Amino acid sequence: MPTRPLDILNSHPRLRIDKKAIVYVIATLDAHADKFRGGCPAGELSLAFMSDAKLAQLHADFLDDPTTTDVITFEGQPEFGVAGEICVSADTAAAYAKENARDFSEELTLYVVHGWLHLAGYDDLQPAKKRLMRAAEARAMKLLQAAEAVPSFDFKPASKKT
Repeated sequence: MPTRPLDILNSHPRLRIDKKAIVYVIATLDAHADKFRGGCPAGELSLAFMSDAKLAQLHADFLDDPTTTDVITFEGQPEFGVAGEICVSADTAAAYAKENARDFSEELTLYVVHGWLHLAGYDDLQPAKKRLMRAAEARAMKLLQAAEAVPSFDFKPASKKT
């Protein structure tokens, strides 16, 4: 399966990732781009796994909103070989998965999918567009599950101080 240049950064101290499995996620999505408005633009894609604090700082710096969020996507410059950057919060994924009895690995993978779909032209700021985004997310997750492409992420709970 062809792959694009992919830069993966894990800056979360309690998250363990399998970079090959993440490459497979992106390659699988790219291979089915025709099902998602042509997919993420060609070029290098950066993917950063972060803590809530680091993602909130990016949110404040670039979007003037200091609150935590699950995913921030920065469009790239495909004409220069840069597709964009997807930044996801492992903390938010862990909290949401716990609160909603969901699998952490699937939740974090969904955040990667969400960012990839933003780069493919999907938006979720208006109700009608949000419904299209949610439908595309569901199709993408079903596709990844069928391809056995959902990575197994390891997230260690925060140590308790006494």
